[in-house]
Amino acid sequence: MVKQRDVPPAVEPPATPPSPPGGTSMTYEQFLDWLDEDTLAEWVDGKVVMASPASDRHQEIAAFLFELLRTFVKVHALGVVRHAPFQMRLNRPSGREPDLLYVAAAHRDRIKETYLDGPADLVVEIVSPESAGRDRGDKFYEYQAAGIPEYWLIDAEREAAEFYQLDERGRYQLVPADANGVYHSRTLAGIWLRVAWLWQQPLPDAVDALLEIDGETYARYLRERLRDAGR
Repeated sequence: MVKQRDVPPAVEPPATPPSPPGGTSMTYEQFLDWLDEDTLAEWVDGKVVMASPASDRHQEIAAFLFELLRTFVKVHALGVVRHAPFQMRLNRPSGREPDLLYVAAAHRDRIKETYLDGPADLVVEIVSPESAGRDRGDKFYEYQAAGIPEYWLIDAEREAAEFYQLDERGRYQLVPADANGVYHSRTLAGIWLRVAWLWQQPLPDAVDALLEIDGETYARYLRERLRDAGR
């Protein structure tokens, strides 16, 4: 009798998001019901737009900026910072998913359970070869029309950072870094960014950057945290 060889268990194929109901067209509510935390997608003019996964460098820069902005905002009680995936619904109509967004405390009522209902106060997009056209094209004009006061475009591949602020006519104007290579935010008064930090490998520690930006306030915050923890 021939002994039957063991058959290895079947390997499940990688999970893929289900096809959107009705093809690629749907309401925003249907889109939110269909979307999950592992699916990279945006909703534009009633259609689903899929996005490619982010590179490791993209993720590093996003993590650095998120920690920097989130901690600064928390220390000064200015509002909230969110990172992708978190939807921002605009009036185009569109549901965009910026890499980072800041919402001022005065606009916190715009934050719903799974999306931001209206424009953020500051948006950061980290450019990839796949997203460059959208970030500099459709999104640029959507964010401008929505009245988002400040828009950062970070291109790690080209080592170029563009910072836009709305002028009195509601149009984005490019605001360069100063002679020392430092960009000063208008929306988040008091925070600045040394642009060269973004191209360092490895990236600087966000704590060190915060101590350089606002050392006295941040050190006081840390002392209060230690005191409250009984240390």
